[in-house]
Parts: sequence; structure tokens; C-alpha cells
Amino acid sequence: MRTLVVLGLVGFAAQLVDGSLGMAYGVTSSTLLLAVTANPAAASATVHLAEIGTTLVSGLSHWRFGNVDWKVVAKIGVPGAVGAFAGATFLSSLSTDAAAPVMSLILLALGIYLLVRFTLRGLPERRDPKPLGRRFLTPLGLVAGFVDSTGGGGWGPVGTPAILASGRLEPRKVIGSIDTSEFIVAVAASVGFLIGLGTENIDFAWVAVLLAGGVIAAPIAAYLVRVVPPRVLGSAVGGMIILTNGRTILRSDWVDAPGGVRAAVYVVVTVVWAAALAYSIRAHVRQQRAVVADEPELARVG
Repeated sequence: MRTLVVLGLVGFAAQLVDGSLGMAYGVTSSTLLLAVTANPAAASATVHLAEIGTTLVSGLSHWRFGNVDWKVVAKIGVPGAVGAFAGATFLSSLSTDAAAPVMSLILLALGIYLLVRFTLRGLPERRDPKPLGRRFLTPLGLVAGFVDSTGGGGWGPVGTPAILASGRLEPRKVIGSIDTSEFIVAVAASVGFLIGLGTENIDFAWVAVLLAGGVIAAPIAAYLVRVVPPRVLGSAVGGMIILTNGRTILRSDWVDAPGGVRAAVYVVVTVVWAAALAYSIRAHVRQQRAVVADEPELARVG
């Protein structure tokens, strides 16, 4: 019972993050699930099965509010599904001992990316009228889909910033299109895991509780995005992901670091994380003051 409560809270917290950033549901929930279960493939399968429901609800909501570019969904979703199925098959073929550090390394890299990007840059706002083409979206979808299933998350962290950085689609449609196409990716990854693992390695009660937590959090996240700045939340989540997965890697058979080394690394990561969070908060405050003072050149810093 305690495990189910923890999983419900995991789903709730992950959806709060995803609803506020447009990314990181899988990364956050997989990171926390690895602390509960030792089987990385089962953890990723659980997350993706739950995501079938959360992404469906999210996609429908974005569609109702006009936040979806269906051409982008088709161009990135189909190759994303191919990459996700391949990644799920690959992860299912690895032993638990080999898969754990692989998955943690991917999550660690995504955590570093989130921390650095949101701390130093925030979200880009420039626009380029040139439409998004298959040459850009097809390889992006393949890579994002593969990373998503092997790392238990990554569709949003890889796809959303790349499209935002291109400046070719307004931010609300970037988030809406990525969230909607993730439904296709979640289905493909789930099929790959069910073929590779079977159903005996997946606890569907966990899936249901994780999904329920996400559904409850969805409307709260819609409000939270108006209260908590994405730049600050991105830095906070990135640091948490780095610390958690760094711990897994340091304790793995690959590294097996002594207790003193692990403690030193934890201290360094925590100090860097706190400094990054403080910098993000100060940058956001400067941005808000610039907006109030009608100084757009400073406002773009956030």
C-alpha cells in the first residue's frame, strides 16, 4: 500500500513538472521509479503505459485550445514511434545490471541539459516564418523517440527545446504538438516493451496509480504554469534528476565509488544545484522588473 501511495505521488509530481515545462514527465517519473524498482525496463514500460492515458488527455486539451499543429505532429510523431519501438526493444534485451547504469546515464545527461539550458538561457522567443520540414523533424523524432524509451523519458527534453530553438513555431504550439505526438510515441514504446518483456514483469496496479496521480495533477499544473516561472522550475528539476541518477551511477558495478567519494560528489552537486537555482531566480526577477520598466532587451534574457 505504501508503494502505491508513493507511485501516486510520483505521477502527481511528474505531471506538475510536465504541465509547467511542456517536458520531463518521463524523465521525472522514471528517475523516481528507479528508486522503487530495480528493473529499468519495467520502470520505463510502466511510465509509457501510464503516458498513453496522460498524453491522450493532454493532447485533447491542447487541441481544444488550438495549440496543435497537426502537420508537425505527423512529421515528428511517426519517426518518433519508430525510434521509441527500437529503443524499447533494445532496453528489454539488456540484463537488469547492465540496463540500470545505461538508463541512469541517459537520465543524467538529460538532467544536465535541463539544468544548464533553463539556468542560463530560459526559453527562446524569436520567430522564423520558415515552416518546419521533414529533414528537420524526421531525425529529431527518431532520436527523441529512441532516447525516450531507453531512458524512460526524453521526448519532451529533446524535442521541445530543439523546435523552440528553431524559432519556426510559437511556443504554445510547440508544447501542444510535442505533447500530442507523444501519445503515438507512448503507444509504440509500450508495444515494444510488452513484446520484449511480456506482461509478467509489469505491475498494472502501478500503471493505474501513476496514471491517476498524473490525471489529478493536470488541472493543477495548468494553474502552476502561471505561477512558477519555467526557468526556475527547469533548474530545480534538472538538479534533482542529476543528484538522483548520479547516486545510482556511483553505486553501480561500473563505478562502485567509495562512500567518501560519493559524499563529496553529492556535496558538489548540491552546491552547484543551489547556485543554479539562485541564479535562475535572480534572472527571473530581473526579467520581471524589465517588463515592468518596459525594457524588452532585458526581458528577453529570461
